[in-house]
Amino acid sequence: MPIAIAIIMFGIGITLKFKDFQRVFLRPKAIFSGLFAQLVMLPAVAFGLAALMPVDPVYKVGIVLIASAPGGTASNLVTNMLKGRVALSVSMTSFNSFAILFTIPLYVNLALSVFMGQSAEIALSFSETFKEILTTVIAPVILGVLMNEYIPDRYTDQLKGPLRYLLPAILLGVFAYALFFENSEQPTALLDNLELFIPLIVLNVSTMMMGYYFAKWVGINHRGAFTIAVEMGLQNSALAIFIATSVLNNSDLSLVAVIYSSFTFFSTWLIGWLQKHYLK
Repeated sequence: MPIAIAIIMFGIGITLKFKDFQRVFLRPKAIFSGLFAQLVMLPAVAFGLAALMPVDPVYKVGIVLIASAPGGTASNLVTNMLKGRVALSVSMTSFNSFAILFTIPLYVNLALSVFMGQSAEIALSFSETFKEILTTVIAPVILGVLMNEYIPDRYTDQLKGPLRYLLPAILLGVFAYALFFENSEQPTALLDNLELFIPLIVLNVSTMMMGYYFAKWVGINHRGAFTIAVEMGLQNSALAIFIATSVLNNSDLSLVAVIYSSFTFFSTWLIGWLQKHYLK
């Protein structure tokens, strides 16, 4: 999986130049607005939705958990497919990967207390997170950008065409493996808990629309607005599953992340496409 993610991020990087990132940091309103939407608004919506939905308390906590783990490679790829602000998407992924070291323990403990009357010690390693982000996101993107900057276009263009189709195929292959082959019980669990799709679809759609209109309200341009919406729609499901199973030792809690990851790549792309073409 890390190798697949690194290949995807290299493929995204080869479509960018350093000036794309320069714009993000010289005009930081978009990245600050996006991070606020991901790290504050998204969990707040999840808490409200979990409180209203008539599901088991452990799944209420699961809804908050998946909303507390924003970003990931999938959002960068979907933004690239939609020709959004890819540098903004990659930058948000990098920054929120460190911010969630603090926000996940806060939000998940609050959800455990509110919905289950429990608490848990959740400790995520800064060094391990830094190493993962460096090797799977930052370094491959920089390598791709360097190639795009300094290698003649006639060579890089030969890569860009095939990569448009190869990168989604790699990501879908990773999803399929994680969903159906890594754990043979997951397909059955999905079918046995179809009622969880309703609150998770509502979470996906509502947060993407909220992210888009919030971005427009604070003055972000159209491409930036639907880019932020895509970041709101796709979560780091692998991290949520790891916390549920390895940190909290609760496989029921991980089911929400599994279900969310089973459809949001497609639904987020569709909603982002509709926002791009019809909400100008």
